[in-house]
Amino acid sequence: MTRPPRDGNSVKDLVRRHWNSRAETFDEEPQHGIHTGEQRDRWLTVLRNWTGDGRRRILDIGCGTGVISLLLAELGHDVVGVDFAPEMIDRARAKARQTGHSIGFHRGDAEVLGVLDDAVELITARHLVWTLPNPTVAIQEWQRVVEPGGRILLIEGYWNHSEPWDEYEQMHDDLPMYNGRPPDELREVLEQQGLSAVTYEPLTESILWGREPHHDYYIMSGKVTR
Repeated sequence: MTRPPRDGNSVKDLVRRHWNSRAETFDEEPQHGIHTGEQRDRWLTVLRNWTGDGRRRILDIGCGTGVISLLLAELGHDVVGVDFAPEMIDRARAKARQTGHSIGFHRGDAEVLGVLDDAVELITARHLVWTLPNPTVAIQEWQRVVEPGGRILLIEGYWNHSEPWDEYEQMHDDLPMYNGRPPDELREVLEQQGLSAVTYEPLTESILWGREPHHDYYIMSGKVTR
């Protein structure tokens, strides 16, 4: 018998539970944290190339322990991080204090942001869309928050896990983009939601992930044109 779909709040509760449980050790995994100076420098170069010159107002959604937020702050941007898992936010705040970066980290829902219209010039998100029950709703919400002419910048991938794990055993069928998406498919989704000038490039260098990448990673950007 087919199980009826879970409601969005039930799915989000499971998502929060999963990432809360992983917060303590999240940065220890080679593909998640920054472990060497060379890895840090390479990520800074990638982000600098895609964020452009000048100081920008950036909202980092699904910020986790603040890995990307801290790199963006190091590049001189004004950064705020949002995540649904409070344990992740606690870790991010502690890291910001240790490094001296002034970053506001807040608990929030990627699909319903408590942020004013046109509040930022750029939204970033790393490996987030696959965890969302309503990813197209989220992309529309992100466009509301980004000023016209601003951009949405996603670090994503396609991994096709053979078996779901932990809480994802219960909810993977309720996540439309579970396992990620190949870049051409995600680009089509962004374009269908109204973003223009969508471009991407692979992120296949082992230095970025602390090991030879096991999945197809890439970075993708689209312009908000409303």
